[in-house]
Amino acid sequence: MDMNNKINKSRTKMSLYWQCQLIGWGLVSLFWLYIALVRDNFQISHAIINYFFDIAICIAITHAYRNLAIQRKWNQLGIKNLIWKLIPVLLLLSVLFMLLMNLKMSAYIYLVNSESDLLVWNPIFAWNPVLITGLRHMAIWLLAYHLYHYYQKEVDTTRKNAQLSIIAKQAQLDNLSAQLNPHFLFNSLNSIKSLVIENPNVARRAIDLLSDLLRSSLYEKDKGLITIKNELALVYDYIELEKMRFEERLQLKTNIDDHLVNYKIPTLSIQLLVENAIKHGIDLKVGGGIVFLKIEKKDAYIRIKVENPGIIKKNKSVGLGLKNLKKRLEIQYKSKASFSLTAKENDCVVAEIIIPMNIDDEKI
Repeated sequence: MDMNNKINKSRTKMSLYWQCQLIGWGLVSLFWLYIALVRDNFQISHAIINYFFDIAICIAITHAYRNLAIQRKWNQLGIKNLIWKLIPVLLLLSVLFMLLMNLKMSAYIYLVNSESDLLVWNPIFAWNPVLITGLRHMAIWLLAYHLYHYYQKEVDTTRKNAQLSIIAKQAQLDNLSAQLNPHFLFNSLNSIKSLVIENPNVARRAIDLLSDLLRSSLYEKDKGLITIKNELALVYDYIELEKMRFEERLQLKTNIDDHLVNYKIPTLSIQLLVENAIKHGIDLKVGGGIVFLKIEKKDAYIRIKVENPGIIKKNKSVGLGLKNLKKRLEIQYKSKASFSLTAKENDCVVAEIIIPMNIDDEKI
């Protein structure tokens, strides 16, 4: 019932075009009404009738042109092509305006003064200042009409381009995520593979952890962003999964600002840094090592830092996961976020993500 009422209301509501036609020509004709009363000494009743005829003539001429423009699709033309069509049209509309106004005045003279037919029809084709009036008003109407449609076309084009940009951006993010998730899955399965023969019970626990990780990542994937709190839950599950293989060789230490846990960051971003720290750092050390995770606020940014023992090999390109992370940050935050991977003294590697703090990123 509500939907039907809305449809009925939309049908009965006067369109913007007709509102502008009636209000615009109504206001213009008020000036002519004033002239008829003050200068030409019309009777009030005759002046009012003449006023409505003026409105009707102007609306009839311009509406006829509108139908022609729609039929010929002139609103889709460029400005140059449109101008060449409007110049002769303006002249035709002005002449038509003059003829109809002269015809109206001749009919008025005939009805009021009862003059002969010859005297009535002679002035119809007489060139008089009415033609100039027609040129002025028809030019203003044509300019307003086509400027409005040009503006609407530009707005529509901008809106479509914005929608295409959003679609392209989402497709790019989905493509990057599609590459990232198999990368994460592959490394996790490798961890479980080493446990299947050595310790079946631990392997079953590892499979449970992996299923929880996948379930969480799949549910959060469509959102693009995840709260730091939920991302850390994924990280802790991943660490527990890896500790089943590394045992005491892997340690995790954290320093996290609790005021930041409800801010949102790209999904699997911290997990990827921790995963790389283990794969390229802890795994290559006989004695293992400590992965240190720090999340803090600095100025108007969230700084996420993962430090681990290891080295950065020269002439070796950054892995697919980190390349994807950099691209995701660039797309998501319009180049306002950054990622860096640097080597420190004592064979330490620091991976750092810097993300701008926005109110929109906070959990609602």
